[in-house]
Amino acid sequence: MSRRAAIIVLDGVGIGEAPDAASYGDVGSNTLGNLARAVGGMSLPNLERAGLGNIAPIEGVTASQSASGAWGMMEPKSAGKDSTTGHWEIAGLHLTRPFPTYPNGFPRDVVEQFERATGRPVIGNVAGSGTAVVDQYGPEHERTGAWILYTSADSVFQIAAHEGVIPLNELYAACETARRQLVEPHDVSRIIARPFIGVPGSYTRTKNRRDYSIAPPGETLLDALERGGIPRTGVGKVDDLFAGRAIASRHTANNAEGIHAVREWLASEVSGLLFTNLVDFDQAFGHRNDAPGFYGALREFDEALPKLLALLREDDLLFITADHGNDPTTPSTDHARECVPVLALGPAVRPMPVGRRDTFSDLGATVAEWLGVSFRGRGQSFLGQFIAG
Repeated sequence: MSRRAAIIVLDGVGIGEAPDAASYGDVGSNTLGNLARAVGGMSLPNLERAGLGNIAPIEGVTASQSASGAWGMMEPKSAGKDSTTGHWEIAGLHLTRPFPTYPNGFPRDVVEQFERATGRPVIGNVAGSGTAVVDQYGPEHERTGAWILYTSADSVFQIAAHEGVIPLNELYAACETARRQLVEPHDVSRIIARPFIGVPGSYTRTKNRRDYSIAPPGETLLDALERGGIPRTGVGKVDDLFAGRAIASRHTANNAEGIHAVREWLASEVSGLLFTNLVDFDQAFGHRNDAPGFYGALREFDEALPKLLALLREDDLLFITADHGNDPTTPSTDHARECVPVLALGPAVRPMPVGRRDTFSDLGATVAEWLGVSFRGRGQSFLGQFIAG
């Protein structure tokens, strides 16, 4: 089969609070809407042309009477609001409970078990911004060789180490140890290796980050495609989010590298599915409440979109969506329980609304139908709404 599908996840780019936002403390969160107001209106002409302004009111992004794509909105159904949960739901899998979080740091017995297994002490064990934590504890880490352990509002166990103090292989091995140790009730979504370089006052995180996700507890779109012999390619941290199951990824340092990798895949003769995560919106700007930076990342993607669309073949579909919100205008630096946009683009697409979907899994079901596999997961395909025949 010559058909291809590409899913581009704009990490954290939500489009308005979900129906159950109050349960997550996220009433009023609207990443795109609030951001647009904060920057005095956004100019995103190519996303506007694709139909973004038809989904919900976004200051500066008008509704288009001649959109080039199909457009809609998807509500989250899984419990939780992290990247793993969002990507799993896109791929057809729902969770009934959120992953645990640790706003006051990890329990002492958890930390001591990790120290014993790795042979190094732990410093930090706080919830906070990674850059601030490394700035605070980096000098002590360089003196002592201790792990810097921290978490955030997300379900993550993050281990930072200077590449000149602890070799990368030892850091990765420690993360694998933590992944084995952190089982229910401490089954965090991800263990994250956070290597950095530099000197006190000017530490810099490197692109050698690795995520060690818990394995999906059920079948996903990726599993179904693998069983059907359909190739799967990842860009960004997608393989980490699925614990490396049924997909391998090209890891990238930033959105620009990720966009370049998408362009290369589209220009190639590779078939199957491309699953991309562009993380800068969330990691670099949403968690730091940097509205201008967030807008700049959106403009960067918008400017790149025409070159991506120009590479689409007759039997290609390109989907643009998100995994959760991360509103940079609210006091919180956490993810937000939001609905996400979905845009479908390609030569075969009939421009029209696909409605308000009641789960992200409808996207995975749509991709499965397009690629000719029977898997639908927890979703319902909307392919027939925008593809003739």
